[in-house]
Amino acid sequence: MLSDSRVVSREEVDAYLESLDEPKRSTLRELRQSILDFVPEVEQCISYGVPAFRLQGKVIAGFAAFKRHLSYLPHSGSVFPELRDEVAPYVTSTGALQFPVDACLSKPLVQKLVSVRIKQAFPD
Repeated sequence: MLSDSRVVSREEVDAYLESLDEPKRSTLRELRQSILDFVPEVEQCISYGVPAFRLQGKVIAGFAAFKRHLSYLPHSGSVFPELRDEVAPYVTSTGALQFPVDACLSKPLVQKLVSVRIKQAFPD
């Protein structure tokens, strides 16, 4: 299956966030801003139907809201193993890190998650 990954306007990602109830909306807005603060040159896109962030054509992060939790999506199955201690407090699968609807991931953790993915996507 091909990835549905297309660049969208900020307004389309805003619309996704606006469709969510509080506190999911505010928590994901905070996560979005943390990613944009760390990598301001990323393009916002939709990948697999949820907001994501693309750098030089490669998706490096994303997020999604679910009924009882939110998820950070690294778009790589090898990000979390590199940060085992940092992600230990969270429920993780190969492709998602679950966190509470009312508590955003810390900025330092977001920076580490994004940094690992960027290093994987763009090795020296």
